[in-house]
Amino acid sequence: MKIAILSGDGIGPEVVDEAVGCLRALDRRFELALEFEEGLAGGCAIDACGTALPEDTLRLARAADAALLGAVGGPKWDDPRASVRPEQALLGLRKELGLFANLRPVRTVDSLIDASTLKPEVVRGVDVLVIRELTGGIYFGQPSERRNGPQGREAVDTLVYTEGEVRRVVEVAFDLARQRRRKVTSVDKANVLSSSRLWREVAHEVAAQNPDVEYEDLLVDAMAMHLIRRPREFDVVVTENMFGDILTDEAAMLPGSMGLLPSASLGTRETCGREGTGLRYGLYEPIHGSAPDLAGKALANPVAAILSAAMMLRFTFGRADAASALEAAVEATLAAGARTADLAGPGEKRLSTMEMGAAIRARLG
Repeated sequence: MKIAILSGDGIGPEVVDEAVGCLRALDRRFELALEFEEGLAGGCAIDACGTALPEDTLRLARAADAALLGAVGGPKWDDPRASVRPEQALLGLRKELGLFANLRPVRTVDSLIDASTLKPEVVRGVDVLVIRELTGGIYFGQPSERRNGPQGREAVDTLVYTEGEVRRVVEVAFDLARQRRRKVTSVDKANVLSSSRLWREVAHEVAAQNPDVEYEDLLVDAMAMHLIRRPREFDVVVTENMFGDILTDEAAMLPGSMGLLPSASLGTRETCGREGTGLRYGLYEPIHGSAPDLAGKALANPVAAILSAAMMLRFTFGRADAASALEAAVEATLAAGARTADLAGPGEKRLSTMEMGAAIRARLG
């Protein structure tokens, strides 16, 4: 099983190193036969190759069974007028590999309830899986450009969805809800947007084909409120690209830190342009950014990257045993009081990035 390692920028290399260390420990314990190969993506690739996603990196990602990404971007490459930007690596990988479903689990841990800014009675027991459509919508629609108009500078972005794009991601939501608590919430803005009205129409058609799963619609503004007000009522939430991007950052505050939340961007072998049996190809990454202010200081929380590796073992490699072992090690480490800077309260010991990784690996045996 070959894994492309794309450490990226900022704290990316630091957290990915700890995730790879956990994978190597699991490889020894479960005889997974893992292989690792590194590639450049993001700002580091711009510096080395002049492009955020070099052809060598894309070939590596296509040849691998899965990819583990740290984070991309930073102030060095933040000029909004630049034609080459680190984020193009992410968009390019998603589009070229057909990674249409982004899974972001949001689950609170009892030992960290006090880390959340919300009341314990609101966040205790939260277990939500947000599925964000990843290759359509306003991030990919054309035209997307700045231009000069009759009244000066103007800009346009285009929001487009096809029936097929909506149907396949909503079907993933129902498939996964059937393995959980059998409830799907579809989020849109159907009272304003034509694209959302199509989304809702197709989602209703899929729901009619899955009568064993409870279904509801919510407008995105209402969802933003209810996600904070009554998060325990949600099971699987599916939504379009931009809404999912925003809502999952909001949801990251339920457990208390973005440093805890992993993600998986999935496609099938077919959508990735590869032959096979439909095994899910995945790009796995923490949902946090490159945090350049923390880079090189060993202050980053590696848990999100480590849990992303657990998602890889479960969704791409079908090794629920190894995934569960890694998740249990993370939870036991947190329950024992291990805290990085983002989680530590006043007077609590703060572990470095490497110390947190080592503490988790020690529980893997």
